[in-house]
Amino acid sequence: MDIKMPKLDVSMTAGTFMGWLVPDGSAVAAGEPLYSVGTDKVETEIPAPRDGVLRYGAAEADIDYPVGTTLGVLES
Repeated sequence: MDIKMPKLDVSMTAGTFMGWLVPDGSAVAAGEPLYSVGTDKVETEIPAPRDGVLRYGAAEADIDYPVGTTLGVLES
């Protein structure tokens, strides 16, 4: 399952990837915070949608990414 830059509000077209909150290759549980995203209004932690093993993508911290950009992968 791809982990993508979320759309946090209707006008959002991009967000700042603030960084991963768990190490690459870690097993995570559904609901556990994976990464944080910042916008001009808020910074928020994004939870894992399901259990799995996190694999980082090419995402670098403190860089803006368009909504829908794949940041990493959650493997079964």
